[in-house]
Amino acid sequence: MNFLAHAYLSFNEPEILVGNMISDFVKGKKKLDYPEGIQNGIQIHRNIDEFTDTHEATKRAMTVYKPAYRLYSAAFVDVSFDYFLANDKSIFSDASLFDFSQSVYATLDRYIDQLPGPFKMMFPYMQSNNWLYNYRTKYGMERSFGGIVRRSRYLEESDTAFQIFNDNIPYLQECYDAFFPQLVSYAKTLVK
Repeated sequence: MNFLAHAYLSFNEPEILVGNMISDFVKGKKKLDYPEGIQNGIQIHRNIDEFTDTHEATKRAMTVYKPAYRLYSAAFVDVSFDYFLANDKSIFSDASLFDFSQSVYATLDRYIDQLPGPFKMMFPYMQSNNWLYNYRTKYGMERSFGGIVRRSRYLEESDTAFQIFNDNIPYLQECYDAFFPQLVSYAKTLVK
């Protein structure tokens, strides 16, 4: 899953949120450098990613991106699922998503000294461009797909991914609907 889902699946637990958000920037045993609550968030993130990567609906969603993006198809699915989460009326209204995003940034700001360097450098852009809120827009999706390409070694363009996304919204929505409620149930067993 991507940033919005990891934030949401922290269930308003501040240290879990921090760990969940920074996990991709903390390799191996470096997680032991953090307080226990943040360590738990890092591990929860890893468990969520494993659940996501092995879920049948996620594998089905990856098939639309795989011909063009092969190993990176999972990253495009993660971002796609954040779009559906941001627009999931059973979870967020427009106003509640905005409020949620501001709350996440405020929490991360309180832990700024504990954020790993690369995340700390990225965080001002995340906050000023309100990434979490903008997953609900096509413009935000286009920018997020561009971000995947900028962070990758082997990708050169994201226009194809954005077109694939637009052409397959109903199918990807079905995959999200089959997957996300199960992920929420699973994540609730991890956050105690």
